[in-house]
Amino acid sequence: MTWSRDDARHPLHGAGCLCHSPALQQASRRLDGFSRRSFLSCIGTAVAVGGVGARSSFAQGQAAAPVAKTLFTRLRLFDGRSDTLRQGAQVLVEGNRIAAVDTTNSVPPADATVIDCGDRVLMPGLIDAHWHTLYAAVPIAMLMAGDPGFVFAAATAEAQRTLLRGFTTVRDLGGPVFSFKQAIDAGVVPGPRIFPSGAMITTSGGHGDLRLPSEIPRDSGRLSVGELGGNAAIADGVGELRMRVREQLLQGASQIKLVGGGGVSSPRSPLDMSTFGEEELRAAVAVARDWNTYVTVHAYAPATVQRAIAAGAACIEHAHLVDDETAEAMADKGVWLSTQPFLSRDDVAEQTGPSFERMNQIFAGTPRVYALARKHGIRTAWGSDLLFSPALAPRQSVMLTHLARWYTNAETLRMATSGNAGLLALSRLRNPYPGPLGVVEPGALADLLVVSGNPLDDIRLLEDPAKTLAVVMKDGRVHKNIL
Repeated sequence: MTWSRDDARHPLHGAGCLCHSPALQQASRRLDGFSRRSFLSCIGTAVAVGGVGARSSFAQGQAAAPVAKTLFTRLRLFDGRSDTLRQGAQVLVEGNRIAAVDTTNSVPPADATVIDCGDRVLMPGLIDAHWHTLYAAVPIAMLMAGDPGFVFAAATAEAQRTLLRGFTTVRDLGGPVFSFKQAIDAGVVPGPRIFPSGAMITTSGGHGDLRLPSEIPRDSGRLSVGELGGNAAIADGVGELRMRVREQLLQGASQIKLVGGGGVSSPRSPLDMSTFGEEELRAAVAVARDWNTYVTVHAYAPATVQRAIAAGAACIEHAHLVDDETAEAMADKGVWLSTQPFLSRDDVAEQTGPSFERMNQIFAGTPRVYALARKHGIRTAWGSDLLFSPALAPRQSVMLTHLARWYTNAETLRMATSGNAGLLALSRLRNPYPGPLGVVEPGALADLLVVSGNPLDDIRLLEDPAKTLAVVMKDGRVHKNIL
């Protein structure tokens, strides 16, 4: 793809440690001034060029599916809510919905395709509550190159891999993913359902403010490279913040992500800092409520979390540094905690400098945040938040099984299915997929997995989805079937 000096956008996400990179500055000079319309037009090219390999396998999947009716027989059922498996059930799917869960094993409809599960476990598709669809598998060096064609090609391949790992739904917490979501929903490329946030909204100097030195001081009449890419939106003051929130909702955001404090991958924003004031946060929450949805706030430090709670945020992302008092306040107010079980450097892309030091703070805080969540009964969602590595992205499944350190296998499976679906439901009228998710019951959306073995006995079965997932169905379409 060829870029002109007057026609470019940069897709860089949260790689704050690169702000002073000569390569990034060179890319910035090439990308200066690219319009949103021109950037979005690249998406179709990226899908067409980058999706060649994926398109072939997807076409094969379409040849075998969809069918009007699918009947799953001879299965053991984990319905997304229970502690145990239900024996002797069969599940009928009609179109993209579960039509019946039958324990009488009645005669299947004559026009149904029958999938004999051979006593395997049928369960809901998994939900990742903190994912970055466009950047999970894109190396930082490629992001620096400033080629959205490559970014969307890599994201296309990763979306299919995510789906085949059994993650049929993700909540995207930052990135220009709206058109990519539309491509998945239209069946152009295979991938999970996406609940998009759009650009994460931050302040000058906050996590996600990745401006180059040449872009400081801020010119309010001109967007920075990162903002032009749709990755972040900088807002200083109530008026600007309201506008940025409305812009994301206008484009189709199902929820709003605000950056309330510092972050790991932005070296100039320490974890202890706070960004938006309470008045600003309240204004954003009010706009989201006007649109019948909610605000989630990126925050680590106790003071930052407490400010978000006071302002009416419905959910806190991360919170690895919270104390007992703050955790109790979250529970009292019914605020959701969406956090990630980061345990070691195996769980993150390589970090250097301040980012390395902050990541060690997160590792140390992980056991504490889960202990406090359990102690106070905080409504807790699971997410993986993996970034910048095609080698690291498959650890999405391993990140889920990390929960076994604090939860039973049944609790872990519930959190990644019906539990996370409860958080998604906060999007209310902005929910892009109306209908129950994360459960196997009549009327629910037909996102289903058939597992060889019993994950209630051995949760680590899910760490090897290529081997243990015999069937993957999303929206009533079979994307994998080795039975």
